[in-house]
Amino acid sequence: MLGPVRKLLRGDPSIGWLQPLPKEPPVDRRQLLLTFARGNRVIHLGFTDERQTESKLREGRWLHSDLAAASSQLVGLDTDVAGVEQARAQGYEAYVVDVQDSEAVNALALQPADVVIAGEIIEHLESPGPFLRSVKPLLNPTGRLVVTTPNAYRAAGFLAPLLGEELIHPDHVGIHSIHTLRTLGRRAGYRVDKLGYYQNTPQLGRTPVGLLAKLVRSIQALILKRAPHWSDGIYAVYSLQSEPLPE
Repeated sequence: MLGPVRKLLRGDPSIGWLQPLPKEPPVDRRQLLLTFARGNRVIHLGFTDERQTESKLREGRWLHSDLAAASSQLVGLDTDVAGVEQARAQGYEAYVVDVQDSEAVNALALQPADVVIAGEIIEHLESPGPFLRSVKPLLNPTGRLVVTTPNAYRAAGFLAPLLGEELIHPDHVGIHSIHTLRTLGRRAGYRVDKLGYYQNTPQLGRTPVGLLAKLVRSIQALILKRAPHWSDGIYAVYSLQSEPLPE
């Protein structure tokens, strides 16, 4: 039944417009990153959470502190000078650097990590390709780069235009899909080890609005088990063993 639809969408067969998508249900984003960090030396990119460190610490939601507890060693890199200074004051190892600048990254002369986490930053960057290349020296030869980013096809993004608006962070300059993360990784010389979907787990109170939101999220979770392609976000796991570009 879907055959004619695929044929219509495929267009010029020499181009290959239709790309394969993962079929696994979405994972919890925070738990995914903590699993990769556990017992490893980790470098966390964009770790200051846009100056929300204090509020997230009070609420127990700051990912960087959870990564510190899970990892054997943790280093934070960010362009936010005030945020880096605040982290240092709390005893964290942190540096100010633009991770799109390969010379600046190399100048840090950091010990390579087992895992580099780039959580929700690639959509903020004007140069995602140079970024992926510039962080290569941060990885040891068997290390993994884990990238997470909002999903171009997330359900909420489709509903917002019904109100005549676009649902997007005001600082975002890109929106990514499974295919764009796959292609960016390969062009940057990585092997793409894993592509998948994630859901965020928001903290919802017991107010009527919070309870309604919980009900909506529960229904959404059931739908996403069968149709994960509308999940909140996507993730990619890259390694330094490069794979050839498709001909």
